[in-house]
Amino acid sequence: MDETLKDLALHVSGALPGAVAGTSLAFGELTLAVDASQIVKVATFLRDDPACLFHCFVDVCGVDYPSRDKRFDVVYHLLSLKHNVRIRLKVETDEYTPVPSICGVFPGANWFEREAYDMYGILFTNHPELRRLLTDYGFDGHPLRKDFPTSGFVEVRYDDELKRVVYEPVRLPQEFRNFDFLSPWEGVDYVLPGDEKASGQPPAPPKAG
Repeated sequence: MDETLKDLALHVSGALPGAVAGTSLAFGELTLAVDASQIVKVATFLRDDPACLFHCFVDVCGVDYPSRDKRFDVVYHLLSLKHNVRIRLKVETDEYTPVPSICGVFPGANWFEREAYDMYGILFTNHPELRRLLTDYGFDGHPLRKDFPTSGFVEVRYDDELKRVVYEPVRLPQEFRNFDFLSPWEGVDYVLPGDEKASGQPPAPPKAG
């Protein structure tokens, strides 16, 4: 299988010079790093070329690396039923630079790209309907970004007086606790009955009463 994937990587790189920035093979899977502006061209080639025939579109997802200038990876997974081979494509982008949509090549990418936009804020050009998919109307931020607060920005509740759902800023009625991550049995300053056998300490005196 590794030889098959190596041959496939050479075939695609040779057929699309400049579009494929790099290839990697790990754990029996082939990954192509693709220039964002060429993703439609690469996806079309992988679908139509007789040596590829990746007709089965599996997934598009995002990955967030906040320390990078291009903080997002857009990751595509394709399957060739004809050749029984999978391939992964990776495109790098930032918060403001859109990636061309591949909906024209694989219509099934529609909702996956919408999810990447909703969860990460990744923009796609030429998408037929790029709007949020999982979060509600007016949602603030993108929940899967590493810098998104775990508490969120707004909370939703039903107001019985207004007879409707209302949105309010998150209110934390209790300050965050400072956890020391010790187990409940660590850090105690007394000896539990029976522990003296392991610690060598004298047994605890019985309680009065």
